[in-house]
Amino acid sequence: MARPLIADIDLDALRHNYAIASELAPGSRSMAVIKANAYGHGAVACAQALESAAPAFAVASLEEAESLLEAGIQRPILLLEGIFETEELARVEALQLWQVVHSDWQLDAVLNHPAAQPLTVWLKLDSGMHRLGYDPESFADRWARLKAASHRVRDIHLISHFASADQADTSQFERQQRTIESVRRRLDAPVCVANSPATLTRPQTHGQWNRPGVMLYGSNPLEGELPPDVSLKPVMTLRSRLIAVQSLPDGEPVGYGARWHTSRPSRIGVVAAGYGDGYDRHAADGTPILVDGHRCPLVGRVSMDMLTVDISHLPDAGVGSEVVLWGGGLSVDEVAAHCNTIGYTLLTGLLPRVPRRYHEGA
Repeated sequence: MARPLIADIDLDALRHNYAIASELAPGSRSMAVIKANAYGHGAVACAQALESAAPAFAVASLEEAESLLEAGIQRPILLLEGIFETEELARVEALQLWQVVHSDWQLDAVLNHPAAQPLTVWLKLDSGMHRLGYDPESFADRWARLKAASHRVRDIHLISHFASADQADTSQFERQQRTIESVRRRLDAPVCVANSPATLTRPQTHGQWNRPGVMLYGSNPLEGELPPDVSLKPVMTLRSRLIAVQSLPDGEPVGYGARWHTSRPSRIGVVAAGYGDGYDRHAADGTPILVDGHRCPLVGRVSMDMLTVDISHLPDAGVGSEVVLWGGGLSVDEVAAHCNTIGYTLLTGLLPRVPRRYHEGA
């Protein structure tokens, strides 16, 4: 019998969330971000599910793009960090990939590359996050250089990234937006700046293109609640089962380091899941877990292959009872909060040994 831990991936939920991103910005084209193996969900399967709706995809590297193309994906693919060495340009050209340019060495490589056909470039503006891209004055100069090289470059877009579109304090966001708008007007540039939180709540950022990412997978990227008219569906439900039950008296320790002790006679369920699967070892006592549909608290430290949960209030729960670690009925964002992290890290951190099972709908 196979180990019971599995990640159920609901492709209809993925399409539902993509449709919401598109409906929120009807004047924009929504590029589906499927980097990091589609945030842990499986890039090929997710791209295949979205290909009929999404006009383009975004990934982090040439290797991620090649895996999609090898699977038969035919939509344009944008390299969000561009090339990592000049020699990659030949593959970029051969595969007709789109690329971000954020540094002078990349720009020089593009302008000096003997391309048989012009390359599609998305020039990165550092609007205030100070991670990648050009400051506004440098950006205008590099934009002009690309525009002058029409035999080398085509379809130039302004691309930038918000550092705090998810937060209630809008001061930094507003500074970035003012910078982007100033540069856009000066250059009459088509823009792509709206990530998931901006797509959800900042319609003034919606440009020719948007880049919804984690919202496609049903995770809330905002500091607060989702807008009342937005209902995202979880795409991944991480499921397992109880593989043992311990009946313990009052005062007994559970797990490594004896972090947690029973405070009464207790039934402790052992779940086949641990940090060796990607479940966060930093999960605190009380992290919610569903057992047969009922909320139960995690107790004791997460082990490599197992974790423990207090099922004292569930007399009918036993070996074989179904466990949901996150997903349907239990938001990955709520679990992440108990681990002092965000939903992104749990989803992208799910390791390859956990089988993904794809299906359409419930």
